[in-house]
Amino acid sequence: MPQTTQIFQVSTLYGAATLAAALDAGLFGARDGARRILLVSNNAAIPETALRLDEMHGYEPIAARFDSVVSWNEAIRPYHPSAWGPRGNDTVLWQRALRLLWGIGERDHVELAVESIQVNPARALAAIFSEASVDVYADGLMSYGPTREKLPLTIARRIRRLLHLDLIPGLTPLLLSEYGVEPVVVPDGAFRGVLDEISADAADDPRLAPVLAEEPTAVLLGQYLAAINILSAKEEEDLHVRMLTGAVRAGHRSIVFKPHPTAPAGYSAALSKAAADAGVKLTVLDAPLLAETLYHHCRPALVAGCFSTAMVTASAYYDVPVARVGTALVMGRLKPYPNSNRVPLAVIDHMVPDLERAETPALVGPAPATLAPLVRAIGFCMQPKTYARLRDSTADWLRAHLADAPGYYFPELRLAELGLPGSRPRSRARIRVGRAKRRVGRVVRRGRKG
Repeated sequence: MPQTTQIFQVSTLYGAATLAAALDAGLFGARDGARRILLVSNNAAIPETALRLDEMHGYEPIAARFDSVVSWNEAIRPYHPSAWGPRGNDTVLWQRALRLLWGIGERDHVELAVESIQVNPARALAAIFSEASVDVYADGLMSYGPTREKLPLTIARRIRRLLHLDLIPGLTPLLLSEYGVEPVVVPDGAFRGVLDEISADAADDPRLAPVLAEEPTAVLLGQYLAAINILSAKEEEDLHVRMLTGAVRAGHRSIVFKPHPTAPAGYSAALSKAAADAGVKLTVLDAPLLAETLYHHCRPALVAGCFSTAMVTASAYYDVPVARVGTALVMGRLKPYPNSNRVPLAVIDHMVPDLERAETPALVGPAPATLAPLVRAIGFCMQPKTYARLRDSTADWLRAHLADAPGYYFPELRLAELGLPGSRPRSRARIRVGRAKRRVGRVVRRGRKG
């Protein structure tokens, strides 16, 4: 007899925790209503050398919620999960192969829950299981930004819900809104319960003991800005040192640095030297656990970072005051303008105190009335064709507020490209000339080919 099989695709423990919370909250129906498969994808540049999801503390209690766990990397080997997608004529063959490999009956109904539907592997899964309904779960603050790329209607019309954490109460996600997808909040209580499970699983890790012994009052969060070519390695090192300097200036003498798993070891070496020069205790926690696990066990008085989602979870789930460092620098370096990190950066820059300006660290709290219009305006400027309906409101916002907004939110050249208020006639003329030259060039090239 045909049954329903739900496939949950994950690549990070944070994403897996979000799905586990959604399951616990009943957002995917009763436990015995369907067979549940956890599909793990390692999207690192070199998966063979990267930390695997099953090596992270908290993986086992999350995996126990599923009937089976399978690997996407093994299923499509030797291709890379981020680069591979099926050719149009091959999707039927791939579906047959995966049903056989994962023990899904030929007539069984399939439902998908995926992350980042704009790119592979989520895009590939949706194409292969072409009749499956699709739920998308959001990756932290990214949910508040626009959809990165236009989706084929064959996929877009099957998306039922956008599951997201209510990290900024009162701010509605822009992601997938152009397709009429319903945003559904994963309850805070369910997510905090999963985080507590993960923290309990890590309690006996010996690498956590020296951190607890130092009783750190401040946590610094590293990211991977050099790895994705936003900053140079030296600039990212300097950013971490700026975080340390700000924490020391605020009176913290015992500090822990939580590097991103992909960050080079040299980052912590440079930071250790800065700590020694400042005469403060620094512990580098290079262990396979979430930042939230650190908050649970250490109860810090400050979390500082650039624009990591873990800054907001520190505030939302652990009542830890937060502060930002370097958002202006990073925002100015984002290229192209539609870079999907732009909205998370703007949210943090707008809501979180600046540590280097000696602003008092604070809890994030609900969205102020100024945030949603700002996010919508940035979203339109990022994807003007997709969100054409926001053009008039964006123009009105720029006329009223551009003079008071930081210059790195809306570069003048971008406003000129879109013909929006705030751009000078000279810039708009330069844009028109550039476009005319490109049109002439295309005509000339076509003529040569003819």
